Amino acid sequence: MSVVAQRSINRPRPIPSLRWWIGGLLFVSTAINYLDRQTLSLLAPYLKLEYHWTNTDYANIVIAFRIAYTIGQTACGRFVDKVGTRRGLSITVAWYSLVSLLTSFARGFASFAGFRFLLGAGEAANWPAATKAVSEWFPEKERALATALFDSGSSIGSAIAPFVVLSIYFRWGWRPAFMIPGALGFVWLIAWRYLYHPPQQHPRVSAAELQYITAPAGESAASTDLRSPRWRELLKFPQTWAIIVAKSFTDPVWFFVTDWFPIYLVAKGITLKSSLVAIWIPFLAADLGNFFGGGVSGYLIQRGWTVGKARKALVVFGGIGVLALIPTVLTQSLFAISGLFAIATFSYSVFSTMAIVLPSDVFHSDSVATVSGFSGSGAGIGTIIAFELVGHFSDARSAQGVHSFDPILIVAGMVPFVGMLLVLALLRNSKATEEGYARPI
Repeated sequence: MSVVAQRSINRPRPIPSLRWWIGGLLFVSTAINYLDRQTLSLLAPYLKLEYHWTNTDYANIVIAFRIAYTIGQTACGRFVDKVGTRRGLSITVAWYSLVSLLTSFARGFASFAGFRFLLGAGEAANWPAATKAVSEWFPEKERALATALFDSGSSIGSAIAPFVVLSIYFRWGWRPAFMIPGALGFVWLIAWRYLYHPPQQHPRVSAAELQYITAPAGESAASTDLRSPRWRELLKFPQTWAIIVAKSFTDPVWFFVTDWFPIYLVAKGITLKSSLVAIWIPFLAADLGNFFGGGVSGYLIQRGWTVGKARKALVVFGGIGVLALIPTVLTQSLFAISGLFAIATFSYSVFSTMAIVLPSDVFHSDSVATVSGFSGSGAGIGTIIAFELVGHFSDARSAQGVHSFDPILIVAGMVPFVGMLLVLALLRNSKATEEGYARPI
């Protein structure tokens, strides 16, 4: 008897379009993830005054998060491939939610750095696990849109964070501003544990949807007879490096926006209270970019484009669009700055959506989270280097009486463009494709 037929016997009533409900849960997880991490960046201008931190001190606290996040991406990717998406994400969300709550007990530089390190270790699993979940629950033609859905949680979480965090801060202080967002993860866990199972084991998936998800189009027959490649073998494939580069040359720019944008505005002479509405504009644009990238790429595939050609077209669009950061050096207008940042973050999200979906496009299910973790670690290394330079460079300019991030913005606009060129060169079929370890792209 087939798997689909077996599922039709003695099972609960199916949930219509269950895969999109699961995609919605992944979106909420990502939004909570970003709400938790944005708390520090939004409170940084006030915490810097209270604890007498320099920009270098703040950069080092953020870097503590990035070090754990960088190591955790590869470690958590392999962990999720081993224990499964449901269990892996349950453990890590519980971990970082608890750490967020405990951050309210921080007393200075060392304790803030310690708690941020622990937060990074837990939050590292979200993208590898979500990417793996998408590869399990969505057919190839829907994966980019499903990826856009969960990845858009990063921009939505960042957009609502100023309203949530600053409202709590101005009413009750900074400690509750860490506690309340941290509690949301435990609420999410209840829904996750109830709703998520692999498709073939899920008691509430309909026979038609299971057939749609598992219809031939993903795993090739040859791949089922192959062992899973080891880490060192995966790192020999040019496709792996294309995915690593795609994240490593874009995420540092996004994390600059999420972690430094409030400080950047203050350096421009703009107060946070007067700029609260404008702060969310780049994050809303990033959210729209996610869906534009996912939707257009899926449309191109339906029109007969190959997966590789469709993904590369959007990579080019994103790499060129992030150059919009460079003209911000020419203006002091809050809304002009927000508008240019919005163009850049929209373009970043188009590029990022392609970077996130590529592991499931190129590799088979048992390697997806691992390769996604590699790319996250590459992005983490790039972000650590970038933040260390930003902290020292901005402090050095401040010591000279120049409170400006302009040279940093010029470099930030150029880096994704270089990444685009490298991805185009590396994303190709190779010996790994011929041997069945990777799919044709």
